[in-house]
Amino acid sequence: MGDETLGIILAGGRGERAKPLTLASADYIRSKALIPFVGRSVVEWLVESCRDQGIRRFYVIAQGAENHSQIKLVLGHGERFGVEIHYSRARLDRYNVGSGAATLHNLEQWDLAGRALVLPVDSVFEFDLRRLKDAHDAADAVVTVASVGRTPEEIAGKYGVMQTSPDGLVSGFVEKPTLDRVHRIFPETSLPSSVRTLPTNAGMYLVDCGRLRLAARNPEMIRLAQQRLDWGGDLLPWLVGRGLPVAAAPIDRLGDLGSIADYLATLGDVLGGRYAWMRKAMGEPTSADPPYWIHESSLRTKDSVTGTTLAQKISEGSVVIGPAVRIGRNAEIGPGVKLRFSDIGDGVDVDEGARLSRTAIGDSAVVGPYARITDSYVGPMARVHSERDNPVRLVHSAIGEAADLRPGTRLSGVSVYPRLRVPAVTGLPTGTHLTSSDDILHWI
Repeated sequence: MGDETLGIILAGGRGERAKPLTLASADYIRSKALIPFVGRSVVEWLVESCRDQGIRRFYVIAQGAENHSQIKLVLGHGERFGVEIHYSRARLDRYNVGSGAATLHNLEQWDLAGRALVLPVDSVFEFDLRRLKDAHDAADAVVTVASVGRTPEEIAGKYGVMQTSPDGLVSGFVEKPTLDRVHRIFPETSLPSSVRTLPTNAGMYLVDCGRLRLAARNPEMIRLAQQRLDWGGDLLPWLVGRGLPVAAAPIDRLGDLGSIADYLATLGDVLGGRYAWMRKAMGEPTSADPPYWIHESSLRTKDSVTGTTLAQKISEGSVVIGPAVRIGRNAEIGPGVKLRFSDIGDGVDVDEGARLSRTAIGDSAVVGPYARITDSYVGPMARVHSERDNPVRLVHSAIGEAADLRPGTRLSGVSVYPRLRVPAVTGLPTGTHLTSSDDILHWI
């Protein structure tokens, strides 16, 4: 269809790193595609951002009955978004082992021959599709890898690095090197005054479907594709190793949502205005200085202590909002509350005197009086039973859906799985995961 670019969404992952955010219960995991983020699921943000750059046909690669049904309930066939959405066939799920294998098998199944943008569902992106196309065409590439520049310190042990030639073609890959190895391979980065960044793989790929399918018919690749074949670790090095042109082109920004810490960091960047398209899509802020967004229904909602609306409390200064706060629909915010760099979902209660910073609160959660929550995630329907004389304090922690924290709980760097009732515990080591009642009994 001429210059049409298709969208291929890799939505089969289980979201293990993002637990308990992806859990509805200890043994029921949601699709990564449905991670709630700034009022919408991640996959909705992806579809809308691509649609606004001209992509009108999408192909979703899912995995398993729950994954298929959950995503389809949100996206349907695209009617709500003004696009057309197709889904991978459930009977072919056995082939979707690894992002690379899943892409190759479904390109054949859908008989795609044009240009497609392949995207994961555990990230948000700020990118210009036209710039990616221009780089792709200039290099006559089979695949163009969207890249993000990172410093050696950011890369060390966490990100893979691409080695590129002056014409933008990729010549090699270095998977999650140590800082010393980065400096050895890229000696210019070790100079005292160096501020150079290196290109890392953003997990987004612009592909020539026909040429990629042809390459994948190589007998060696056919054998590899029967196993777990990932894009970054397997497919791209294989293509480069056989002399097929793989290009790298920079995008403006990538926000990882694959872990709680990355999720919260990306949330802060989005609410802080570092993603221009998402900022525009959120609509005009309620306040420009400091910037924050509050749904009209929440501004009108009266709290149960003073009987005054949130709008009144903001006006008189008894509630301090911002910067970089979003409050969804029908939230009740009590007097003395202070919120900054935080996302408050629909139907949330934040009671008197609570203070939240760099935090996400899921729909219908309750945050009790005088709670102190920093750099944390509180899931939908969770209840934080804080009291003025016995407050709850959370730092760098994640509270799963419908979990229940008793007054006086102090957690730092702790994850609580869904639906657990946690007594007033303190002193748990950083990195503790409370996954069951047995875990809780161990620490009481």
